[in-house]
Amino acid sequence: MKNEGKKVIEQARDQDKTEIAGKESGKHSFEVDRRSVYKCVQCGTCRSVCPVFDVVGWESANTRGRMLIIKGLLEGRAPLEDVLQSLASCTTCGICASRCPAGANPPEVVEAARAQLVKCDITTEAQEKLKSAVLTYGNSFGETKDRKHWLSETELSKIPEKSDYVYFVGCFDSYRYPEFAKKTFGVLQRFGVTLLPDEQCCASPLLRTGFKKDAEKVMQRNLEQIRKMGANTIITSCAGCYTALKNNYPEEFRVISLPEFLAEHLEDLDLKKLDFTVTYHDPCHLGRHNEVYDAPRKVIEAISTLKEMKNIKENARCCGGGGGVRIGYPDISLELAKNRLQDVPEGVDYIVTSCPLCVRNLRDAGGNIEVIDIVELVAMAMG
Repeated sequence: MKNEGKKVIEQARDQDKTEIAGKESGKHSFEVDRRSVYKCVQCGTCRSVCPVFDVVGWESANTRGRMLIIKGLLEGRAPLEDVLQSLASCTTCGICASRCPAGANPPEVVEAARAQLVKCDITTEAQEKLKSAVLTYGNSFGETKDRKHWLSETELSKIPEKSDYVYFVGCFDSYRYPEFAKKTFGVLQRFGVTLLPDEQCCASPLLRTGFKKDAEKVMQRNLEQIRKMGANTIITSCAGCYTALKNNYPEEFRVISLPEFLAEHLEDLDLKKLDFTVTYHDPCHLGRHNEVYDAPRKVIEAISTLKEMKNIKENARCCGGGGGVRIGYPDISLELAKNRLQDVPEGVDYIVTSCPLCVRNLRDAGGNIEVIDIVELVAMAMG
């Protein structure tokens, strides 16, 4: 496995022939919160759980190695391409933080370090492509069609102009899984939920890859619309959107994930019990980052039998899709998804999750069990 991992990262390096601008080290200073960095005591606990290290096998590709590299940058080491490879290949899944005996939060440190590299004009081609797509088209895929293309003209005309509740669709459901968006909005409409008139990317991809200033511009466009509509609750079915809206936007409104909203309104949904067994994959940004574990399980158990994976909740393995790794290092990302599928128990009919990026990555990993979004399970039970 380790030899395969080395081959994967060598391919990634060949693919990422990045020209590093801003090498004049005096031009920008590298600075992150030193207290957060020096919390790491280099014990190596994280090496046993880091999903990327499990695939690649190099010290620079695990949490301890990344923290040592960041420490070196703080102490004057010049940021070079090997630094970029190390920091850009972190999925920011957070399993290292959940296990760290010293209380360090490496994903926060890595994101801060990425932002510093951006200030130094040190980025990968994949990062730049992602930024360009979001800033130019308002979505992470560079799609030019209308974000609400999944609604008919008649359906569009019936969307309320104002509501207490807004469904934040996200880029993935808008452009890759419009059937998820349609099913989700169909469920939420019975509660008077509306949509933003000109929803933009939530800015999570920019925040995770270091483009903080650019992220603020995108976030502001969404904020202006939310304020104008007078909404006090934002519902989203994407784990990445959820963590951005909840933790990076101003605390002006309640942010709730779709599983949480569904769990609160189970009695209103009139769901029928279905005769099959499913397992549930905890998305990193819904689970470890925000501790939403019970709500999706409550919804699933109201519909079907739940048989848990080998590693669940705070111990759940990453699907490999987050932190910009899917777009920057697709081979590594796919290996992580294949590893996660090894945790699936026997005798289940579906793998259910509550993040479209997890759906995509786990489907791409090619297992023999269908991966579905939790809204698809709910739609089956509503008949």
